[in-house]
Amino acid sequence: MKKWKSLIGGGYAAVFLVLISLLAVMSVISISCGRYYIEPGEVVRILVNLIHPLDQTWPAQAASVIYTLRLPRVLAAVMIGAALALSGASYQSVFKNPLVAPDMLGVSSGACVGASLAILFGISQAGIQIGAFAGGILAVACAVSIPRIIGKNSIVMLVLAGIIVGGLMNSFIGIIKYLADTDTQLPAITYWQLGSLANVVWTNILYSGIPIGICIIFMMLIRWRMNILTLSEEEAHMLSSSSGWLRYAVIFSATVMTACSVCVSGTIGWVGLVIPHFSRLIVGPNNQRMLPVSALLGALFLLVIDTLSRAAMTSEIPLSILTGLIGAPFYFFLLVKQRLSLS
Repeated sequence: MKKWKSLIGGGYAAVFLVLISLLAVMSVISISCGRYYIEPGEVVRILVNLIHPLDQTWPAQAASVIYTLRLPRVLAAVMIGAALALSGASYQSVFKNPLVAPDMLGVSSGACVGASLAILFGISQAGIQIGAFAGGILAVACAVSIPRIIGKNSIVMLVLAGIIVGGLMNSFIGIIKYLADTDTQLPAITYWQLGSLANVVWTNILYSGIPIGICIIFMMLIRWRMNILTLSEEEAHMLSSSSGWLRYAVIFSATVMTACSVCVSGTIGWVGLVIPHFSRLIVGPNNQRMLPVSALLGALFLLVIDTLSRAAMTSEIPLSILTGLIGAPFYFFLLVKQRLSLS
């Protein structure tokens, strides 16, 4: 950890620019890769043509593949990766727990129930995404309501409520799988739970991108105040009387980002857990620096994963399989590294 700190040496702007550059380069590489390979230079010219018209020196098929298939998928990977990483970092700050993930309040489990019900009743792809979003929001609403019903509003009670709702939703998923047709519906439910960006279209970018973009802007604007939430409740109340409002506003924004992401891509694990840890390792725990870096790292990580998922084999690998295979060992490495730095 000391090596990382000495490496950046306060050069936060340099780290930020490096991450943006890597994200831009990886975006071009991702658009290039696929069964129909397109030269990176050709990809750049086609993309520039969107802003400034150029003389067409590329096949019409290449432009069609980029505009229709690959560009929306790359944008979705960037958007969802940034949203999940930012949600995870925000949840970890609010709950003061580095093990908290974006689905702590049951949003992912609720989204799985909503999507699975839509698949069970044979609803269209758009209906599946609407069902996933509604299920995620409903699950979080239930989790937030439980402490109020009990009459004890605290962070610990909210976490316990999330565990209760998540367990209940997982039971509902089991019932739906039991009732689903084993030849058609069950594989579709299972594949959706493993996560994929194969069916992303421009409509998904529009409808999910607007709320995600609004929440990301909100998080960036108040990120300096989120450091207050990492303090004890007494210290936070002494520094700001609005800490309670701020806590629930952050939870709401992180939940909306997670729900919108899940309704597009299905469940994708590890991004919201691992990326915030790596961001703290690079720039420290200050949310003013850590949140933007988490968003960029999350976008870069999921873009790399999605590119591997469709380029590594002839058939696509579900995203959660790759994020688990890469994220779990990497998370173990981070824990060992932090342990050694403290000893």
